[in-house]
Amino acid sequence: MRQASQTEVLVVPTLREVGGKLRRITTAGAIYDRLYADIVSLRMPPGMLLQEKRIADDFGVSRTPVREALLRLSEGGLVDIYPQSGTVVSRVPVSAIPEAVVVRKALEGTTVEVAALTATAADIARLDAIIARQQVHAATGNASSFHEEDEAFHEAITQISGYPGIWAILKTVKVQIDRARRLTLPVLGRMDNVVQEHMIIRDALAAHDAAVARSAMTHHLSAVIPDVDELRARYPDYFC
Repeated sequence: MRQASQTEVLVVPTLREVGGKLRRITTAGAIYDRLYADIVSLRMPPGMLLQEKRIADDFGVSRTPVREALLRLSEGGLVDIYPQSGTVVSRVPVSAIPEAVVVRKALEGTTVEVAALTATAADIARLDAIIARQQVHAATGNASSFHEEDEAFHEAITQISGYPGIWAILKTVKVQIDRARRLTLPVLGRMDNVVQEHMIIRDALAAHDAAVARSAMTHHLSAVIPDVDELRARYPDYFC
């Protein structure tokens, strides 16, 4: 990887966040984005030790932007920093999951209602394309790509509603749910169920039925709550 200074500005594509345009981020921001993605996807599992020097070497930077990124991750509850011991990926706090689901139901219930009143044929076609990709990923068992399209589906609805900023709020709120869900998607049939639930929401939007859309979204979000007791039994080191 080429060398980069702390103040260097990297240009990276973030199509979902800024409608296909390029977004400028600092080196620390780029490191944060990479580590965030790896932690939420469980490529970096709970309890994993993160070494500043190794991360700095991987990015070809000094430790300063690495520390900045780790501090930001710590503030978001994704890493624990121990001054005398190092930094580790945080365990998933079980207590945070129910409250996050309540927030999702409230905010996404509202956005899907509004989207049902405003959705155009182009908006429905956009959702159809996302669902079609999900079906392919479900058939091939590609849980990682399936999850990305799941995110795209929910983000699209906030954009259709005219309140895209709500998605930024939700991403912060639901981060611990996302980590737990990564452990549930490989369960046989779960991805197919998600696709069916998305199709019901899509049909309600196409019919401009706000009440049905909200009910379908509430049911869908209730189903995303993982069986934490079962997951804790299977992955005792992942939860706290």
